[in-house]
Amino acid sequence: MFNLIIAVLCSVAVSVLLKVARKRHIEIQQAIAFNYIVALSLSWFLLKPDFKGLEFTDFIAQSENTPIFLALGILLPSVFIIMSKAVEFAGIVRSDAAQRLSLFLPILAAFLIFHETLSQSKVVGIVLAFVGLFCLLSKSNQQSAVAFRGILGLVGVWFGYGIIDILFKQVAKSGGAFPTTLFIAFSLAACIMFIYLLFKRTQWNVASVVGGIILGVLNFFNILFYIKAHQSFGSNPTLVFAGMNIGVICLGTITGALIFKEKISKINWLGIVFSLCAIFCLYYLDKILA
Repeated sequence: MFNLIIAVLCSVAVSVLLKVARKRHIEIQQAIAFNYIVALSLSWFLLKPDFKGLEFTDFIAQSENTPIFLALGILLPSVFIIMSKAVEFAGIVRSDAAQRLSLFLPILAAFLIFHETLSQSKVVGIVLAFVGLFCLLSKSNQQSAVAFRGILGLVGVWFGYGIIDILFKQVAKSGGAFPTTLFIAFSLAACIMFIYLLFKRTQWNVASVVGGIILGVLNFFNILFYIKAHQSFGSNPTLVFAGMNIGVICLGTITGALIFKEKISKINWLGIVFSLCAIFCLYYLDKILA
């Protein structure tokens, strides 16, 4: 559970950084690009990826994990860009909701792909998790209709984050090979992001570089501990999928209220209660009934 808690804390810290980015003159896309450079460096020095005596390109061609790190390398930066477009055309509330409700895809994968046993307590936990998410994402203010580009962005966010969660579970299953998989994924992501920014003829600034360094440290440890959580709960991926999403939005809601003075409605508080009950069912109830 420790790994999952650290992953949640790092993820919420990333959200706080992104929230204050504009006030600090941080360009998000530039920060994301440098974030991958930092994540790449930390992967190299802390995880020590093993290419088994092969050249970088040869390892990519021969590794059994090639589809995973290629998919991650493309999706990680792409989803960031899609998320920014979704926020632009559909708003941050809807975009955040789409990201969190992508939980549906990895939970479905937990039973169809990873063959997790579906117990009665897990069914109750999953139902409570989604009820809690809907309550937490509920906003009292009315919002305008979403344009077609906004709808496309929301679908992209929902699908992209769901697939990334599933891929991280696959990375966790690779055991000792996951440092190399992460290193290559970060390498590809950095290349894609910098090429994208060069085509845009981006004007770089120091604040964005500094923001990217901080973002990179937080993002790296978020991903690292999320993968370790999957390895710790190998037979219970639903707990990790749900715990991560629920934990981030619960803590994010409380952080928003305490730091940014955002209002929490009664239904939001109810969502926190449902979410805590969901974690209890997914983690503790099976042990109690066993």
